[in-house]
Amino acid sequence: MKRESKKNQLTQEDISRYTRNFWKFLIGIIVLAALFLTCVRFGLFGQLPSFEDLENPRSNLASEILTDDHKVLGTYYVHNRSNVKYSELSPHLVNALIATEDKRFYGHSGIDYSRTITAIFYTLVGNKQGGSTITQQLALNLFSEKRERNKIKRVMQKFQEWITAVRLERNYTKEEIIMMYFNTVDFGAYNTYGIKSAARTYFSTTPDKLTAEQAAVLVAMLKGTYLYSPIKFPEKSLLRRNQVLINMHDEDFLTDEELAKAKEMPLGLKLRISNYGEGLAPYFRAVLKEEIKRELKRLSITKADGSPYDLDKDGLRIYTPINYNMQQYAEEAQKEWMQTLQKEFDKQWKRRNAFNGDNAKLLESGMKQSDRYRVLKNEGLSEADIKKAFNTKVPMTLFTWKGNIDTVMTPMDSIKYNKLLLRNAMMAMEPQTGHIKAWVGGINFEHFKYDQVKLGTRQVGSTAKPFTYAVAIDNGYSPCFSVPNHQQSYGNWTPRGTVQGGDPITLKNALKYSQNFASAYVINEVGAASVAALTKKMGITSNIPSYPSISLGSYDASIYDMVGAYSAFVNHGTWVEPTMILRIEDKNGTAIYEKAPKVVKALNSESAYIMVDMLKGAVDGGTGSRLRRKEYGGLTYPMGGKTGTTNDNSDAWFIGITPELVAGVWTGAEDRGISFNNMQYGQGAAAALPVFGFFMKKVYNDKELKYSKKDFALPPGGMTREMDCSKYSTFHGVTEDPPLDDDRLGF
Repeated sequence: MKRESKKNQLTQEDISRYTRNFWKFLIGIIVLAALFLTCVRFGLFGQLPSFEDLENPRSNLASEILTDDHKVLGTYYVHNRSNVKYSELSPHLVNALIATEDKRFYGHSGIDYSRTITAIFYTLVGNKQGGSTITQQLALNLFSEKRERNKIKRVMQKFQEWITAVRLERNYTKEEIIMMYFNTVDFGAYNTYGIKSAARTYFSTTPDKLTAEQAAVLVAMLKGTYLYSPIKFPEKSLLRRNQVLINMHDEDFLTDEELAKAKEMPLGLKLRISNYGEGLAPYFRAVLKEEIKRELKRLSITKADGSPYDLDKDGLRIYTPINYNMQQYAEEAQKEWMQTLQKEFDKQWKRRNAFNGDNAKLLESGMKQSDRYRVLKNEGLSEADIKKAFNTKVPMTLFTWKGNIDTVMTPMDSIKYNKLLLRNAMMAMEPQTGHIKAWVGGINFEHFKYDQVKLGTRQVGSTAKPFTYAVAIDNGYSPCFSVPNHQQSYGNWTPRGTVQGGDPITLKNALKYSQNFASAYVINEVGAASVAALTKKMGITSNIPSYPSISLGSYDASIYDMVGAYSAFVNHGTWVEPTMILRIEDKNGTAIYEKAPKVVKALNSESAYIMVDMLKGAVDGGTGSRLRRKEYGGLTYPMGGKTGTTNDNSDAWFIGITPELVAGVWTGAEDRGISFNNMQYGQGAAAALPVFGFFMKKVYNDKELKYSKKDFALPPGGMTREMDCSKYSTFHGVTEDPPLDDDRLGF
């Protein structure tokens, strides 16, 4: 036994050999680990972020559109994410995050080794736990497309996270890391990225105002945005929220009393779901996006690397002149009047077929312009099969002024329904600055996305008449000069109309009562080419032919252009380009674009003031006099304007002017072949003017806006021309009959 025991004893040589092998093995493991980490560091197993990437971490940031009072009007985004500063985070948010995700956050340098070893041990025994620090999670959010599901790839990704986390800790403070983390985290539903978007979506607030229980709900979601969604699974969300609150208490962030009180609170969601068409001014935001793209391209404004800015990803801040309250007032005014007007329109067509005769073509064109038609065509269906599909009932959602309704009907019937909906658009701007303050491009962006303020043009009718009279005034005609006011032929053109205000009639009263015969006579005297030239000079960009009929508005123009042109009258003859953008900043707050609007002296200052005085007459007793009536706003302050109504009441216009604000309104159906069959509701004074009246009433009642209620300012240097017709010895007497609001366009 002794001999056998001696035989089994290790000799000194064996011990030395084993010791050498152990150290070789240990050093080999260390060397291999070092080599492996070096390979990971230099991107052998996948590219790691460079130093520049760490300084400028990749993330899709939503670009924000801001009003003149710096309220967020909307965003452009792939991920609905906007950044916040650390100072804009509620302390409850920071405390909830640290207590739940990384208790030793302030004590480690990116990796919590004890937590990592513990997590590995528990994972090996089948109780999987997370070991990532906040910094490691940030590294994943910033520099990885997704968390790998393959185990081998995930291990490699984990090492990459460790190295990136350590480098992040060397480059940023703890506060900056928390800020970046909250700005990059995904909060699940409704394309909600970042804490600013999450606070707005779930609680209709900002991150700095989040309470302890609200912060706990959002931090609780980080464990699983779907599983702990307060919308889909409120019970699970509540339990998880309370656990986060307990964690905060355990870390001394909440007292016993605060914990008890917070746990008793309900989830208290105040959902504000963000989508492109949601919120104020969706038409403006859609047109603005394309305008920005054009401007940046035109001026070759790019990022430092030469690549173009992406509004959906680069976190730009776009400052606009839109006023939040005024935009709201404009949308409210539209809804207030249009739902009333639509009822009258529905009554007219209730027992009549709107799609007889030539209007039958409207259904064919409506079908072929629809998304449904394009989809079916791309699927290879024949015209016969497509028509059959359009006459087969399917579930759909329709717009009404009382809200969307879900129904079952044929797509062809839905086309008929939509074509019998009246459309309306409006824009308001300050004439001295060109700043657009309100923009309503249609009745509902979700259902009807075509913008009718700038992109759409319609026949302008009698709103074109001031340009003819302006040429006459600018060529020395007095507003008191009398002209014939009866039907005459001019070559092959014989305008139609009615006689109001007498024959002959002064230029002032001819505009006041919107007289076709007098307007035709004036353009024949001053020349159609001169009127067309002034019209273009005042900012109308559509085609203006040099025909006498342009005096009655036989051409198409946009609200955008018409409001800009009328603003030149108020601004002493100076046209200022309507301005949608004031300034654009990059995500760091550096200005990359500032708007310098075009300015054109289009009209003599005195002539412009005389035109303002004549336009005032249209409101004070003329075709726009409804503005003075209580049911249409009851506006008593100095203002002017011009109604416009085209043949068959297809287009109704009103453009109103005040000393500091000009606004234009258009109303009509999608197709000119569908309209009111009488002037009672179809003329500009009835279909468009009330929207202006309701809007201006709200504007004047808002004491914060402080728009002037005084009269229009005289031109610089005062007036040298007489506008009081009673002082002209040769003044022709004029019979001023009561206005009939008859503003028809005649040819």
